[in-house]
Amino acid sequence: MDLLNALVALANFVMIPATSYGAQLALGALGVTLIYGILRFSNFAHGDTMAFGAMVTILVTWALQGAGITLGPLPTALLALPVGIAGTALLVLGTDRVVYRFYREQRAKPVVLVIVSMGVMFIMNGLVRFIIGPDDQRFADGERFIISARTFREMTGLDEGLAFRTSQGITIVTAVIVVAALFWFLNRTRTGKSMRAYSDNEDLALLSGINPERVVAITWILVAALATVAGVLYGLDKSFKPFTYFQLLLPVFAAAIVGGLGNPLGAILGGFVIAYSEVTVTYAFKKVLGYLLPESLEPDGLVQLLSTEYKFAVSFAILVVVLLFRPTGLLRGKAV
Repeated sequence: MDLLNALVALANFVMIPATSYGAQLALGALGVTLIYGILRFSNFAHGDTMAFGAMVTILVTWALQGAGITLGPLPTALLALPVGIAGTALLVLGTDRVVYRFYREQRAKPVVLVIVSMGVMFIMNGLVRFIIGPDDQRFADGERFIISARTFREMTGLDEGLAFRTSQGITIVTAVIVVAALFWFLNRTRTGKSMRAYSDNEDLALLSGINPERVVAITWILVAALATVAGVLYGLDKSFKPFTYFQLLLPVFAAAIVGGLGNPLGAILGGFVIAYSEVTVTYAFKKVLGYLLPESLEPDGLVQLLSTEYKFAVSFAILVVVLLFRPTGLLRGKAV
């Protein structure tokens, strides 16, 4: 019985949150890796692109809620999500037309585009704060739990309760659907194949008659969709605060680089590696060990390697180690 309680506690505080967080990081990292693989630069504005997409979705969600339109047990944000994706797509396509296109035509070095993207990042961050404000915004509605801790205890008779939030379930299911759709698009459609060809060899792709501007535009639209979905899922699971997405850029980039920058499968793997590492290292194992060990050996302290305030330090440490010993990442992407 104590073993079951320990497993439930571990699932409740480590497995489920890490899987949900990993799915969010994986979607964010896929956007970063698409830009790096096809447009050949590291987009530092990606975190704030996620924030912008989430902001548009929140504003539409509030409008729908005000009009009495909801999805019942599911968050209304899912209904507003397509509008958020469309708004973000317009923003990134406009940014590309006004900013990035000039440097692309000049064949500017990737480091120049990185610096330019940092400027875009600060502008986007300021824009989001100006429109929605710098404070926490909560926009989740519907049923809070798929299964609550009390219901689980009543069903099983265990001391430890398992709480599975609706936002966590939606995150995992949505991530699976989005990733499957993306891989189908890249591998099965003519447009997706032209994007992969452009990524592998730009000059040869141009000689084959591939329109580079069309490839760039579709890439940005896909990135807008991935960023908005990731941003909204993260906001539903935690809460929306513009500065949080600025901080989220580190684990998202760490996920993309750890898995293999430019490799979509690597982005997914990297997302889960970073998420599980952050959650495991910052979790206090006192409760789990209390179930597993005899009373005389129960720990007095929290048995926590790092405080939760240092969770981003975990992703930074993993990033540094990977860059030092395997710069192409776990699945051999492009070297940074």
